[in-house]
Amino acid sequence: MDIRDESRKPRGRLGNRAALTKAGATGRGGELAKHPLNASHIFGQFSVAAAHLIAASKKGIMAAQLRRMLGFGFYRTAWFIAMRQREAMREDHSASGPMGGGGSIVEADETCCGKAGKENERTVRTSGKPFGRSEKGRGPSNKRAVVALVERGCKARLFHIGSATKETVARIVRENVSPATRLHTDESSLYKDSDNVFQSVETVTHSGGEYVRGDVHTNSAEGFFGVFKKGMKGVYQHCGEKYLGRYLDEFAFRHNTRVKLGFSDGDRAALFLKGAAGKRLALRQPKGFEAPA
Repeated sequence: MDIRDESRKPRGRLGNRAALTKAGATGRGGELAKHPLNASHIFGQFSVAAAHLIAASKKGIMAAQLRRMLGFGFYRTAWFIAMRQREAMREDHSASGPMGGGGSIVEADETCCGKAGKENERTVRTSGKPFGRSEKGRGPSNKRAVVALVERGCKARLFHIGSATKETVARIVRENVSPATRLHTDESSLYKDSDNVFQSVETVTHSGGEYVRGDVHTNSAEGFFGVFKKGMKGVYQHCGEKYLGRYLDEFAFRHNTRVKLGFSDGDRAALFLKGAAGKRLALRQPKGFEAPA
């Protein structure tokens, strides 16, 4: 089926735009007006199918593949639908409360993903020293910084930051982790001076060949980054920096609703479609629509 020919045909209440408008459902303040898939001629069965495919793919599914599998006429249609799905996956951290607590373990780690945009481009470290370059081109020089907080055996939260400074990382950790938590990190200086905030701060020294000491390690966070990077390099291959946050939301959502926590592919798709209420994503802001504060 070619969406270019069929997309404007009525498909019951969900497909009949005129009927929805007449009923006030798409009007200002209406329920569908707040849904991220609203104003789409493929709001119905194709959006649900795309939701299931994205939710069931551990490392993601590219927009070109969605276009081929669902028969969209244009690549941009599949891309925009996928972006709307990622907006639906976004978690409201303020509503869900802090991670950890009760002596549970939260692992904190950071990584780099792709080249930073010009607005975040730097030639020196925060200390003023120039970036060193290794023979293999590794290191944080002008790369996008991502911070991960992973509660062991539970959920994860990811943050894209312009610069991984001690102040920025410390603020993220304090705002998202309960003080009654054991914080596990590597030897990075970004997490120093956190001892007086959390129940305990324990580190492993990767540079010295230490990766596990008793139950102290950051393997959960490292494993999460492994899945994330395989998806970004092997499936998506390229991502503009301004969209990186949406991809982080996607991988965090799938991690937080994985099979080990009792979720099936169908449960996952239904959950993020249900959680889409009150969210809206448009290429440009429509007239008469009040954006949420």
